[in-house]
Amino acid sequence: MTVQMDPDDDTLASLWVVLPLALFGFVVAAGCWTLFAVAGVHLRAELELSSLQFGILLAVPMAVSALLAVPAGLAARKFGARNIMLFCLAGLALCMVFMLTADTYFGYLFVASGLGLAGGFYSAGLQFVTGHCEPRRLGLVLGTFGAGVTGAGFNYYLVPLFHEAFSWHGVPLAYLIVLLLILALLMLLTSSEDSRAEPGSETSVRILLRQLRHHRTWHLCAYFGVVAGSFFALALWLPDYLASQFDLPVQTGASLAQWFVIPGALAQVVGGGLSDRFGSGRVISRSLLLCLVSLFVLSYPPMTLFIRGVDDTIRLEFALPLMMEGAFVVLLGVALGCAMGSLQRLVILGNRSVAAFVAGLLLVAASLVAFVLPVVFGAVNHWLGIRSAVFMILFLLLFSCLFLFSRDSREHERMSLLHPGI
Repeated sequence: MTVQMDPDDDTLASLWVVLPLALFGFVVAAGCWTLFAVAGVHLRAELELSSLQFGILLAVPMAVSALLAVPAGLAARKFGARNIMLFCLAGLALCMVFMLTADTYFGYLFVASGLGLAGGFYSAGLQFVTGHCEPRRLGLVLGTFGAGVTGAGFNYYLVPLFHEAFSWHGVPLAYLIVLLLILALLMLLTSSEDSRAEPGSETSVRILLRQLRHHRTWHLCAYFGVVAGSFFALALWLPDYLASQFDLPVQTGASLAQWFVIPGALAQVVGGGLSDRFGSGRVISRSLLLCLVSLFVLSYPPMTLFIRGVDDTIRLEFALPLMMEGAFVVLLGVALGCAMGSLQRLVILGNRSVAAFVAGLLLVAASLVAFVLPVVFGAVNHWLGIRSAVFMILFLLLFSCLFLFSRDSREHERMSLLHPGI
C-alpha cells in the first residue's frame, strides 16, 4: 500500500527545515552590517583613522548591500535562491579570511565592500522561504525571517566579549566558523530541488519594473523604506543620543539602545502573524498610530518653566526620566517592527512570483532612507541645538506615511468594490 503525502504537509515539513536555516543565516549576515561599528573602534585607534575614513568604513557594507539587493534577487530567480544563498555565505566567509590578514585601511575597505553580500543573502533568503510556505502563513514566516535583523544588535553584546577574551581579531574568526557551519548545514539539509530555479525567467530590470507599474508595489515599497529606514537610522543614532541626553558612557548608551533594536526586530514576527489574522492594513495603521504617540512624547525636550509669584519666582523642570524615556523608546521600536512585518507581508503577498526582485527593492528603499536620515538628524541637531529634534523629524515623516497609506488603502478598497476582478 502506497501512502501519499498531502502537498501542504510536504511544504510545511520542508518549511520547518528551510526557515530556521534561512533565519540563522540572516542573523549572521545582518551582524556583518554592524561588524565594523563595534570592532572598528579598535581598528580606528590601531590605524589612526580620521572621522571621515571611519564613517566611510561604517557606511560601505550597507551601501553595497543596497547595490547588490536587486541583482541578487534577479539571480535567485534565474539560478535558484539556494544557490545564491550559498554563494553569499561563501563570499562572507572569504571576507572573514581577508579580514584576518588585512593590515591597511584599503584592505579593510575591500572587506567592508564584501560584507555587502549580506544584502544579497536577504533577497535570496526571502525568495527561499516564500517558495516553501502557504499564503495563509506568509506574514508569520516573513516576519520570522525579517527578525534575523537582530543579528545587527547582537554585535554590541558579543563583540566586546570576544575582544575581552581574545582580541578584536577573534571576532572575524568566530564569524568564519559560524558561517562555515551554516554553509555546511544548508548544503546537507537542503537539495538543489529546493532552489526552484527558473532558467527561462525574465531578468530584465526594465521589463520587471514594467510588470509592477500597475500595482500598489511602488507606494508600498516607499512606505516600507520610510518605516524600516527610520528604524535603522534611529538604531544608529540612539547610542549617542542617550549617552549625551543623560550623561552616560557611550558603551552604556549602546547597551540601552539594544532595548530598541532587539524588541523591534522581534516584533516583525508579531506584525506578520497579526496581519495573517486581521489583515495588513489594520495592523499597519494601528502600528503607525502607536509610533506617532511615542514620538509625540519623545519629541518634547527638557524644559524649564518660570512662574512669577507674588513674592518669588517658581521654577518648574519638565524632563522625562531615563526609565520613562526608555519605555517609550521600546514602545516605538515594537510599533515600528510590527509595521515593518505587516508592510513586508503586504508587498510580497501581491508579488510572490517576483518575491526576490521585490525584496531587493525593499532593501534599496530602506537603505536609502537609513543613509539620508542620520545626515538630516545631524544637520537639524546642529541648526536647532535640540537633541530631541530627531523625534520631531520622524513624527512628521511617519505622519505623512500614515496619511498617504490610509488614502491609498481607501482608494484600493473603492477600486476593488467597483471592479471586483482587480
